[in-house]
Amino acid sequence: MGLTSSRLQAASLLLLALLIGGGFAMRGHTAPDERSDGPLPDPPVRVLRTSAPDPFAYSEAKRKDFERRAAAGLSHVLYVKSPGGIVASARRTARYRPLIERIARRSSLNPDLIEAIVLLESAGRADAAADPELEGAVGLTQILAATGQGLLAMEIDTGASRDLTAKIAQARLGGRPRRVRRLEAQRRRVDQRFDPKEALEGTARYLISSRRALRREDLAVVSYHMGVGNLTNVIEDFGEGATPSYVRLYFDSSPNRHAAAYRRLASLGDDSATYFWRVLAARSIMRSYRRDPDALARTAGLHTAKASAEEVLHPPGSTPVFEDPEALEDAYRAGELRPFPAEPKRTGLRRARQMGDLARRLKRGRRLYRGLRPESYALALYFTRMVRRAGGGSKPLVVTSTVRDQTYQDLLTTSNPEATTEYSLHTTGYAFDLFRRYSGKRQAEAVQFALDRLEALNLIAWVREPAAVHITVSKDAKALTG
Repeated sequence: MGLTSSRLQAASLLLLALLIGGGFAMRGHTAPDERSDGPLPDPPVRVLRTSAPDPFAYSEAKRKDFERRAAAGLSHVLYVKSPGGIVASARRTARYRPLIERIARRSSLNPDLIEAIVLLESAGRADAAADPELEGAVGLTQILAATGQGLLAMEIDTGASRDLTAKIAQARLGGRPRRVRRLEAQRRRVDQRFDPKEALEGTARYLISSRRALRREDLAVVSYHMGVGNLTNVIEDFGEGATPSYVRLYFDSSPNRHAAAYRRLASLGDDSATYFWRVLAARSIMRSYRRDPDALARTAGLHTAKASAEEVLHPPGSTPVFEDPEALEDAYRAGELRPFPAEPKRTGLRRARQMGDLARRLKRGRRLYRGLRPESYALALYFTRMVRRAGGGSKPLVVTSTVRDQTYQDLLTTSNPEATTEYSLHTTGYAFDLFRRYSGKRQAEAVQFALDRLEALNLIAWVREPAAVHITVSKDAKALTG
């Protein structure tokens, strides 16, 4: 039977409604990288120009800035390993300030540096001992028995000191404080490393002697951990006549520049190369403690929140987080994020296939989760260039993860034990993960060089995870985007 005119009209209206509804449905399920307001931008692949000036190459004009950067970049260990926390350690150390100033004044030494050595070496604990046999580092400034007995002419009887230390421990367990104090006084006489005044004077004698030999106070401080002989060899390997500052010795040495000096520093393997930066970090901490201990406590909270200093670079609450896929889309369109390209030959970075795997469960395309903030992307390119120039070869490094939104992060925590349920730097666009599989030993060593150097420049915070290196990029990397 044919349709009447009224039925035809109703059918037409129904068809129109279906078409309109279908239109909205199609718009809701457009290509995953598109929304109703069009596709995401697809900017040209950016690479670092080899002719462009390097904003982080060392020059004497940058010496103070590099010292400041290194002190900040290498400070994390002081915050996370200080007994009782950094504020308590600073409080203990500050008690010795009057004594330090008297000794420094007589010795024409910088009291801030001596105080920093105390904080770094012992956290202000006069009875600190690295070795139960007491042959190793002991006391406020962690003096070795052999160094104290020989070079510093200190009274040190390690056998008697061990016996008294055992008796002190027994007296403490027995709740006999008066006996503890009496035994500690005896120990200070047989082992002057346990006497704060004698330990500080011994350290002052060492610094005076090494300053005379090395002709610079910064090098004298470096030698306190490295030794005058080792440091002299590094300086000779560096060459160029006049004795350089330590900031130049460190930052102007690399696998491809002053390579002999770099290799010798790297071969020490006991953190000697970064000791001076940690002393400067300790100096900054003591200044902060005197100026505003509450601010120091807040900084400590940022340092201890994660296994790296990533929250110091981007504190929660003051760093924007991408809450959902729509926020990511808006950020791409505004240029706050840029796509991470699949161009390994041009960028030196290979995008892992699984990057953005969970996007489908959010009804989005993977491309949404393959991007970084412009400064983070520029830092990744800079990192690759450092690796290649350091002898790491041309094989691309693999990036396994870049930006996420909070919705994606929450989903990831259900399947990935490394994913945090708290504030994740991936949700800010400032973090990426580098796969820990390299083409060989040389590339692995070059990657480690780049990580260490960029951390010392306070451009990144990083932590080694089971399968990847998690890297958080400082806003200062914006200098690389020009």
